[in-house]
Amino acid sequence: MTAHSHRDAKDRPRVAVTGIGLVTSLGQGQADNWAALTAGRSGIHAIRRFPTDTLRTRIAGTVDFLDTEPLVAPLLSERFAAEAAEEAVAQAGIGRRGDFPGALFIAVPPVEMEWPQRQALAEASGQNGEVSYAGLQAAAATRRFDPWHDLFIFGTVAERIAERFGTKGSPISLSTACSSGATAIQLGVEAIRRGETQAALCIGTDGSVNPESLIRFSLLSALSTQNDPPEGASKPFSKNRDGFVMGEGAAALVLEDAEAATARGATILGYVLGCGEKGDGFHRTRSSPDGAPIVAAIRASLEDAGLTPEDVDTVNAHGTSTPENDKMEALGLAAVLGERAGRVPVTSNKSMIGHTLTAAGAIEAAFSLLTIRHGRIPPTINHAVPDPAIPLDIVGQARDVPVSRVLSNSFGFGGQNTCLILGAEPA
Repeated sequence: MTAHSHRDAKDRPRVAVTGIGLVTSLGQGQADNWAALTAGRSGIHAIRRFPTDTLRTRIAGTVDFLDTEPLVAPLLSERFAAEAAEEAVAQAGIGRRGDFPGALFIAVPPVEMEWPQRQALAEASGQNGEVSYAGLQAAAATRRFDPWHDLFIFGTVAERIAERFGTKGSPISLSTACSSGATAIQLGVEAIRRGETQAALCIGTDGSVNPESLIRFSLLSALSTQNDPPEGASKPFSKNRDGFVMGEGAAALVLEDAEAATARGATILGYVLGCGEKGDGFHRTRSSPDGAPIVAAIRASLEDAGLTPEDVDTVNAHGTSTPENDKMEALGLAAVLGERAGRVPVTSNKSMIGHTLTAAGAIEAAFSLLTIRHGRIPPTINHAVPDPAIPLDIVGQARDVPVSRVLSNSFGFGGQNTCLILGAEPA
């Protein structure tokens, strides 16, 4: 690779991926996840960590092979993030242990106090109804809640991960709904392109499968209620889809300035060629009916990469299995890909791991890079009843084909749309 090739057509440093880490309900690490994903094995099952008798949705893609006590979203998110980052940093072989030579960008779920902690705080305040400021002061004076203090401050997870891996500068916590993981990668890419850092640790993590989250999403009619069999509930782009299934986990990518990575002899696993985003203020949960923001985000990612729609080999879809999202994504792909829309293979990892929310964009970017490296497109399971209104080439069984460039879509509630172009070689 020549010195000139380390910069793209816009004279920006190329961004290489040198480490990948994964934790999902399919397993821990790249090997276990990839084997399960390409075999079409589902990680969605009946929830066992808390009672679900009174809930409409009783299934999720939970990570049950790691310790999940106490059941608090920030702690679970931190645990998953740390496991994924350990694998990514080790594979990259970058820096000494605990001395990562770059910035941290981490997508974490919105931090709120969950019901058990709220109840305990209310009881300790001596007020069973509304908790007053004086009551909270009285509860705090007991010092009983000191261990919880850091669990409910947005940014705590980032600070702990930064301390553990020795990242440089102020860690960046972000939350852009279901596109958060992709946004974390985008911020890392942009920082390297601006020359602010030569390396970035980008993480998306989420441990939000708890009773309150299930109830909230259920009230929005967003979750599937097809509890039996659990592995058949998430069916992206199928006519009989009825909602998404919650999942959890994390992915971490080590990004580097390609020139610096090459100089230190790193193995380059792929490149982040382009990033595109478009805000949509149409509704807090619904997509704009004309699909314009989705189309704009996809086109922006291609323009940023210096590519055209003809350069896309496959699409790692957002594909949540909700009636509206799948329809809008299909409209957006048709608008951008044109006559190729029915011939470009499309897959949704959420059919097997569920919707990992804040982590989804990072996990799916990691799977996209593995697709490129292995030349194998994972299937979308449960696509037994195709939706005639979605004329896409949905990959029903793992497909062995050369893949050079993947479009990975992430669309979130509130109109957060982020798309990434991952590639085997520089554009």
